Amino acid sequence: MYDPFKNRIPEATGPASDILPVLPADETDLPQVAAALYIETGGALSIVTASNEIRTIIVGDLSVLPVRARRVRATGTTATGIHALFIA
Repeated sequence: MYDPFKNRIPEATGPASDILPVLPADETDLPQVAAALYIETGGALSIVTASNEIRTIIVGDLSVLPVRARRVRATGTTATGIHALFIA
């Protein structure tokens, strides 16, 4: 199948190369730093950023949060249906 993005240099404004569901966990990092998070059902979202800072914000339903995250924490997270978007 033709892939028009195959030879592009990955960039934050380009399409994600993969998306995985996230199970929030206080001690477990994502398999790699996510370029963004997609949230199906809004609420509080507690993350560890790529710069290793803990941040908690309130997000709405069907939100895309363009922040590099290394972990989604269980403590403080009430949002559900969280997915990590990765750029290869």
